[in-house]
Amino acid sequence: MTLSAPGRRVAIIDGVRTPFAKAGTTLKGFGAIELGKLAVAELIHRTDLDPASIDLLAFGTVIPSVLAPNIAREIALMPLLPKGVQAWSVSRACASANQAITDAADQIALGHAEVAIAGGAESLSNVPILHSRGFSDALVAASRAKTTGQRLAALAAIRPRDLVPVTPAIAEPTTGETMGQSADKMAKINGITREAQDALALASHLNAAAGVADGRLGAEIVPVLPADGRGAPLTADNGVRSDTTAAQLAKLKPVFDRRYGTVTAGNASPLTDGGAAVLLMREDAAKAAGFTPKAYIRGYAYAALDPGEQLLQAPVLAAPLALRRAGLTLAEMDLVEMHEAFAAQVCSNLAGFESQAWAERAGETKPLGAVDRDRLNVMGGSIAIGHPFGATGARVTTTLVNELVRRGGRYGLMTVCAAGGLGFSMVVEAA
Repeated sequence: MTLSAPGRRVAIIDGVRTPFAKAGTTLKGFGAIELGKLAVAELIHRTDLDPASIDLLAFGTVIPSVLAPNIAREIALMPLLPKGVQAWSVSRACASANQAITDAADQIALGHAEVAIAGGAESLSNVPILHSRGFSDALVAASRAKTTGQRLAALAAIRPRDLVPVTPAIAEPTTGETMGQSADKMAKINGITREAQDALALASHLNAAAGVADGRLGAEIVPVLPADGRGAPLTADNGVRSDTTAAQLAKLKPVFDRRYGTVTAGNASPLTDGGAAVLLMREDAAKAAGFTPKAYIRGYAYAALDPGEQLLQAPVLAAPLALRRAGLTLAEMDLVEMHEAFAAQVCSNLAGFESQAWAERAGETKPLGAVDRDRLNVMGGSIAIGHPFGATGARVTTTLVNELVRRGGRYGLMTVCAAGGLGFSMVVEAA
């Protein structure tokens, strides 16, 4: 199997997303399934794609609905699509949409499909709240009871402590560390200063604000009517701040390690709602149907490391492999998109690209090299735009491809860190 066979390359036709909104704000009335449907429907309309031509739909989410866990199939069952479209859901933490995209690309490369939609969605405004084991056991016993007396007896076993819900937390099950704590630890290990983190966060906001002002970011977005039907359509991400300054960021207090930490609300990505999708096609099928590809997938790779080490450093292991599979070097990349979970993580990943020790660990003889900051996240990143876990990978793909084409560049590299010590990287080539 190859992603670069003549005429059979996997083409990225286009990408679309909803606005990204901070959790609990303008998109709180939408669940992940609804956000995914909005992105997919707009993608089909915008590209004038015949729904009957779609072979498969792969979609990612990190926190699925307990009532409808297969988000991909629920989206595929919207009236716009034929009921025979095969669909499956994936979850690779923050790289879930990337997993969906590469799953779809693999099916195309294998000759099992010609047209695919892949992406992801997340509603962190609608996270399931878990009850205690005691409360759950009582409810199950009551549901199985055959008489009213048995049902009342089961419910009578509930104690006040059983009514305390389990508070959601973005923490590693194996280590107990939250993402923010891990980012703080990475900053200490890699000598990443608070000033460097704030500078990267400032660049994220200013670059994104420029993309909003000239319409580049808005071109990716489908306007969304508020869930209650009141007010104007939502047309922009609500986390981008054009008025952010270095002085304002410097005033913010550390959130996780309040005494020695450097991670703040200003240099970390916010909890976010949103959905995103991309259209993939086999090169010859795209051209036969009259579609003009924007880019092609040259190579990709996943990697993993011990979550107790440096949780978000695995992209440093994935990127060399992706570049090797693409037959290219970092120096040949016109643009680099690096998911910004935390500024500390981005700075650590960048330092890893220049490290001989990390190079050898990735099986290379020398480091990838330094990333030109003028080519990094030129449209801003997740710190400003937002980070709906399941959707970010499709957003990064869309942003990178669009800007690569606009600038007349040829190659682009993306990386995404993910919970569990996972990392992803992909190389794209402009059409």
